[in-house]
Amino acid sequence: MGREAGYIKRARDLDVYRRAYAGSLDVHKATLVFPKMEQYALADQMRRSSKAICANLAEGFAKTDPFQARVCTVHFYGHGSCSEVETWISYASDLGYITQAQRDEWLQSYVHIYGMLVNLREKLK
Repeated sequence: MGREAGYIKRARDLDVYRRAYAGSLDVHKATLVFPKMEQYALADQMRRSSKAICANLAEGFAKTDPFQARVCTVHFYGHGSCSEVETWISYASDLGYITQAQRDEWLQSYVHIYGMLVNLREKLK
């Protein structure tokens, strides 16, 4: 569907997109039970930054100058959003909103996603 002769045309065909999407769903569901005072602060930041990874990949793959757009999107926005969500995860853990096990699982996942973004950027050069 999104691939023609090995060429990926849509971001959702990327493994990193699928992994980041699954992670953002986990983050979204978990933050729905954060205290009310955090729903428009920490919880919202976690939901937005986790979803931004996929959104930025999708935007980059839809640009008219595919090569430059993809490299810039992965490099500047994908990495930044990934690092941002890692920071918010640490805050959520330190404030007692998620367990240490959940923190470790999510941080490991986002470290892996970050590495996948690095690899993708290198392939696009």
